[in-house]
Amino acid sequence: MKNKTNLMLGIRKYGHRYLHQIVFAAILAIFGSVATIVGPDQLSKITNLISEGLRTKIDVRHVFRIVLILAIIYGIGAIMSYGQGFIMANVSQNFTRDLRRRISEKINRLPISYYDKHNEGDTLSRVTNDLDTFGQALNQSLGTLISSIVLIIGTIVMMTANSWLLSLTAIVSAALGTALTIVLLTHSQKFFNQQQNNLASVSGYVEEIYSGHQVVKVYNDTENVRKEFSNRNQKLETSVWKAQFLSGIMQPLMVFTGNLGYVAVSVVGALLVLNDTISIGLVVAFMVYVRIFTQPLSQITQAFSSLQSAKASLYRVFEFLEEPEGGDDDDATEELFEVKGQIDFEHVSFSYDKKTPVIQDFTAHIEPGQKVAIVGPTGSGKTTLISLLMGFYQIDSGWIKIDNKDIHQITKASIRNQFDMVLQDAWLFEDTVMNNLKYNHPEVSDGKVFEAAKAVGIDHFIRTLPKGYDTILDDSVTLSVGQKQLMTIARALVRNRPMLILDEATSSVDTRTEEQLQKAMDVLTKGRTSLVIAHRLSTIINADKIIVLSHGKILETGNHEQLMSKNGFYANLYNSQFDKLTA
Repeated sequence: MKNKTNLMLGIRKYGHRYLHQIVFAAILAIFGSVATIVGPDQLSKITNLISEGLRTKIDVRHVFRIVLILAIIYGIGAIMSYGQGFIMANVSQNFTRDLRRRISEKINRLPISYYDKHNEGDTLSRVTNDLDTFGQALNQSLGTLISSIVLIIGTIVMMTANSWLLSLTAIVSAALGTALTIVLLTHSQKFFNQQQNNLASVSGYVEEIYSGHQVVKVYNDTENVRKEFSNRNQKLETSVWKAQFLSGIMQPLMVFTGNLGYVAVSVVGALLVLNDTISIGLVVAFMVYVRIFTQPLSQITQAFSSLQSAKASLYRVFEFLEEPEGGDDDDATEELFEVKGQIDFEHVSFSYDKKTPVIQDFTAHIEPGQKVAIVGPTGSGKTTLISLLMGFYQIDSGWIKIDNKDIHQITKASIRNQFDMVLQDAWLFEDTVMNNLKYNHPEVSDGKVFEAAKAVGIDHFIRTLPKGYDTILDDSVTLSVGQKQLMTIARALVRNRPMLILDEATSSVDTRTEEQLQKAMDVLTKGRTSLVIAHRLSTIINADKIIVLSHGKILETGNHEQLMSKNGFYANLYNSQFDKLTA
């Protein structure tokens, strides 16, 4: 989304299903406004009848008839206006709901590389702040804008038809305020854009700091955090003040314009009545016309002010929805069935920025059921290899195959459906223990869950929880890192896919807990093709093959005994860890 044209294209693309409802609401708004415009003409007739009746006799029936007609006109106008408001309320909420759903779906389709480059808080702000701002503006301002435009045009027509001189008086008196308002509107849009961007910045920073609140406390960085928040908050306050100050000037400016119009019409009208050019009823009608004419001008300025915020918000939403998705599955048509678990990396090279290589000419063959460990110093490319296998990134050159099928030809959902993963950070949802262990597989029997929990040694602990397997894992339930990790291992065992990835699953626990996790992982890896990323080399001694990486290249390959006998990089790494443990 680069310009206004693209913004309109976005509205047509994502809101086309609501266009006919908006058009119908606009028609209702027009008819409701027409009813308001016709009213003063009837008031003029009533005033003239009463003023003439003062000299002779008031025709009460005629007056009553006009009053009844006026009541019907205003009643129809009120119904039309209510209908327009009802429709626009539905459109705004449904459109906002659809955009929120599209953003949710977009989040799942975007490549991992997008989140490497964008702040999480900014993305969340588009889902919450920006969509709420847009929804409120669409509901409150669009119908008002249409009604106001119709009222202004219709009032000018009616005033000119009755008295061009009084009409000119009212229009000229309003011209000054309108001109100043237009100037303010043209200069205020940039401040509304700054307002939304600074709001996203504050939201993202708050989310980041509260997520890492414990780290901030431990490192005594509270003062710097306070200063940084104050700086961002000040920028937000400044941009909001500028935007609201300019939009706030518009209301008193239009009040002044309206009062000026009243005075001008009263003076000119009185002179014309004294000269018998117009009737007193027409002056009364024009007093109402001036109110009808100036009030929409004020409403238009407010609507434009609100719509400017909505425009800035909608731009950010469409900008996110138009982010390229990478087309990972564009050419993928094959599915994986009855997978044996053979994995082949053939001359794989990859870099995140297309400049600095992370994986260089990596080739490895993994037999079905093999347990293969990938070790190496931090930044050697271990986790990147797993990300490439799972299709999170596109390789620069080479091939990755599962059961001799190129993963580029296999849908990503099918690939990921063949793997279980146990990561360093054990992620559990705020749900029951049972639902966490059955995650996305509610058809699994409770008995299978019990067996998996017993196999990894977590069943007894779960049953000590207040409601056992029905305990909801929220903030009131305290779990150690090891207990969380055992649950994720049990979850993988319940799912029981043919291939398994263990990404530094024991790096965050103590030695004793590591032994318990190791036993659980031995159960988990039995009979599966397993890829194990580990810093603690004591956990991968029994691996069938160990691949030693450095700067994305293979240095050594073999089992533990073979690599130790070489007395190379792996042996030095293992001995250094062993020395630390025995020191």
